[in-house]
Amino acid sequence: MRVDAHQHFWRYHPLRYAWITPEMGVLKRDFLPEHLRPELSTAGLDGSVAVQANQSELETHFLLELARSNPHILGVIGWVDLAAENVRERLEYFSQFDKLRGFRHIAQSEPDDRFLLRDDFIRGISHLEALHFTYDILIYPRQLPAAAALVARFPNQRFVIDHIAKPFIKSGEIEPWAAWMRAIAEHDNVSCKLSGLVTEADWMVWRPSNFKPYLDIIFDNFGEKRLMFGSDWPVCLLAASYEQVYRLISDYSGSAQDGIFGDNAAVFYGLRP
Repeated sequence: MRVDAHQHFWRYHPLRYAWITPEMGVLKRDFLPEHLRPELSTAGLDGSVAVQANQSELETHFLLELARSNPHILGVIGWVDLAAENVRERLEYFSQFDKLRGFRHIAQSEPDDRFLLRDDFIRGISHLEALHFTYDILIYPRQLPAAAALVARFPNQRFVIDHIAKPFIKSGEIEPWAAWMRAIAEHDNVSCKLSGLVTEADWMVWRPSNFKPYLDIIFDNFGEKRLMFGSDWPVCLLAASYEQVYRLISDYSGSAQDGIFGDNAAVFYGLRP
């Protein structure tokens, strides 16, 4: 399989998707499977993993319903309140859905930089492994210390860092992002998505060379087997077309493309054709 391991769907609603600010006007419409299918086909990809963009179980069910009727949605990363008292009950409920492969919380928006280490959240994470769920870590660089402590605490839990933890590509800053990513990469239960890069650069004037210092660090430390391509479509449209994002990672990946564009995601998420 050739897989886009990270993209989103939504029926746009200004309150439900309030993170879409005025300068993101291109995103203020519906984005559904029929809109993505031609992009996958042009890139020679067999399917995708749909990731939550709103923090509600309603969103999780919305994505699961799309996956039920669209075979090219190979997996879903949903949302559940991992800090809830009844989290085990909710996780057991969601375990009935074959295409639900894991969960994500928009931790980047939490005011507490150590949110990932809160006792109630840690309790929720502790239930994922037994039910074979993965966890996508969505953070900014300032939250990397908490992420490093989280993955160390659960050595058998499958984690993946979304968007290479959103380094400050626009300003060209490398440290301390690089040091923390090296530390996290030492844990072999953690993978990393080559996604979301163009939206961390200057949306209007980025060049492929802007990303090389960051990709060099990720490839050198995670290795080819723990990396996966994600378009972050449609959010990528703020700065680039689907084809441009695909080409950026394809050109850099060279001989590692089989893993990065499918095999690694299939293994990590347990995807089936």
